[in-house]
Amino acid sequence: MAKPQLLKCAICGKEYKPEENLYTCPDCGLDGTFHVLYDYEKAAKEMTKESLRKNGDFSLWRYKAVLPIEKEESIPHLAVGWTPLYRSKKLAESYGVKEVYVKDDGRNPTGSLKDRASAVGVAKAMDYGRKAIACASTGNAASSLSGFAAVSGLKSIIFVPESAPVAKITQLLVYGAHVVLVKGTYEKAFDLATAAIERWGWYNRNCAINPYLVEGKKTCAIEIAEQLDWNVPDFVFVSVGDGCIISGLYKGFSDLVKLGLTDRVPHIVGVQAEGASPIYKAFREGSSRVKFSPASTVADSISVGAPRNWAKALNAVRQSNGEMMTVKDEEILSAIPELARATGVFGEPAGVTAFAGFRKAAREGKLPQDARIALIVTGNGLKDIEGARKAVGQPIVTEARLESLEQALRERNVI
Repeated sequence: MAKPQLLKCAICGKEYKPEENLYTCPDCGLDGTFHVLYDYEKAAKEMTKESLRKNGDFSLWRYKAVLPIEKEESIPHLAVGWTPLYRSKKLAESYGVKEVYVKDDGRNPTGSLKDRASAVGVAKAMDYGRKAIACASTGNAASSLSGFAAVSGLKSIIFVPESAPVAKITQLLVYGAHVVLVKGTYEKAFDLATAAIERWGWYNRNCAINPYLVEGKKTCAIEIAEQLDWNVPDFVFVSVGDGCIISGLYKGFSDLVKLGLTDRVPHIVGVQAEGASPIYKAFREGSSRVKFSPASTVADSISVGAPRNWAKALNAVRQSNGEMMTVKDEEILSAIPELARATGVFGEPAGVTAFAGFRKAAREGKLPQDARIALIVTGNGLKDIEGARKAVGQPIVTEARLESLEQALRERNVI
């Protein structure tokens, strides 16, 4: 277990000792999200390449030396992390780069990368002896939290926009969460959740507020490095909504450098939907702050017009000499079947947005031919079947006669 030493504000740089109810910088308010810092000298002695080779715990908890959990018994009994990293020679050849790797985080227990954050968030709530935990979400963080809260015996209260996909809402109810459907946008759900958490004293799982949640997400980066035998990729593409996942990736790769396990941080490329791109706009303008604006995209998990973790997201891209880019909804939808048919990985719209961004960058000649690329698929395609259906054709319908089948197959050029 690793007790954090310091919390450092991503905006003003002030440092604080970790306290139970300290979520963001007192001076910078909700925008002042914290970096979680450890005794890296001590952690480097505990988490070595040799110790990891001998470690039979193939979950994110193999990296406990740099995770902020204080009690072993707080860890939820639900496997999370160590998701597959597939090498796709087909994509590398198609898009003219040396190597392409696809990290399928839709293989986590509730179907998304958000499980990494929820595992840590629930463990922290257990560390503090809390009985209830709450968050706002466009869907994936909510279903993730409900699953991990259920297995740990915590009450979960979840705020989601009324427009959230039915599959995600159903998953919440199956896990026994108290679901609040909020009329309006994710931003309204977030504001209501924040007020309710303050009013009733629930533990705050909102990743853009609670600094420990990003620590869970950073394990995706650490896994990629270990799965590639510590030879990190040149570029990592990831979808961006609230800014928490991209922040986690940068934190994971930079922690590895501090631990002496790798010698560099990859160029991190954040991909936003064109209709929900405030972090992209701030990056392009060279701004030190993000202007909030209405969001509209088929990729509901990244349909965020008021990103709460924007400071760390901008830092992740700039400090890694990375890039921000946008893709149209049509590009996102067409990426769903292409990625599935090339790699066997079925991602939801937000899950394939990273691939859509990589594909666009490659077609525009922005990637070196010797580049090694990693793509993060953040959520499983079964999370949003309606989104996937928009990207594909209709099935063949036929009478139960061979003659009718033959005619239908010929009409579709199958035979």
